[in-house]
Amino acid sequence: MFENRVNILNDDCCNVMRLMKENNIFVDLTVTSPPYDDLRTYNNSSSWDFNKFKEVAKLLYDITAEGGVVVWVVGDAVIKGSESGSSFRQALYFMECGFKLHDTMIYEKNGAAFPARRGSKRYTQIFEYMFVFVKGKIHDCNLLCDKPNKWAGHTNWGKKTHYNKDGELKQTEKIKPIQDFSMRNNIWKYSTGFNEKTGHPAVYPQQLATDHILSWSLENQIVFDPFLGSGTTALSAIRENRKFIGCEIDETYFNICSERIEKELNMKN
Repeated sequence: MFENRVNILNDDCCNVMRLMKENNIFVDLTVTSPPYDDLRTYNNSSSWDFNKFKEVAKLLYDITAEGGVVVWVVGDAVIKGSESGSSFRQALYFMECGFKLHDTMIYEKNGAAFPARRGSKRYTQIFEYMFVFVKGKIHDCNLLCDKPNKWAGHTNWGKKTHYNKDGELKQTEKIKPIQDFSMRNNIWKYSTGFNEKTGHPAVYPQQLATDHILSWSLENQIVFDPFLGSGTTALSAIRENRKFIGCEIDETYFNICSERIEKELNMKN
């Protein structure tokens, strides 16, 4: 078990993580989105609550390699006129488990399934949180530098200057031209209208998974998704030459995921 480059199991993620722990299988990156707040109807959604989440979070800490990262994509429902706040409670509990909150990122959507009406008392919700947790000191990462610079190629006249400890103005090296691209910020915007139709009610964009895999892992490292769904994270891991472990408790979604992964592996080979 877990000997292949791609391993997926039709089982509860806690059972799988316990098995991984017993076999000393540690993952470098987890990219996932839990069945939060019953915002979508899953066949097993009634089994998800904060106690179940705590079990998942503890096990994720146990099976994450030192320096490894967990990307937790999550949002809140509005219940009786108030946002649930589940995302914040979960983030704080991850920290109680020993994770560091490395970055609080935003996944911004290009539109909303339920836009606010003219008479609404709440603005249209178009984002979800992407909490980035790290176990210990983060390992090498490759932050994406693809934000175009308006003034690329330009430079200011003269040289860089600074004051020394005596207050004397000193010149340093010449100012280099502005680069074509700079590091992107931590709000990532994706179009949600062109996702592949999989039969799963809550598919996040393929590029979102790919961008996190490129950012927080290296080739041949292990990527994990405890809530496989339709297999979005798995496909990105395969395409970016990572090893992959994933699990999905629902048999219907597991079968969808298995078909998509088999097709992807056949194309790759």
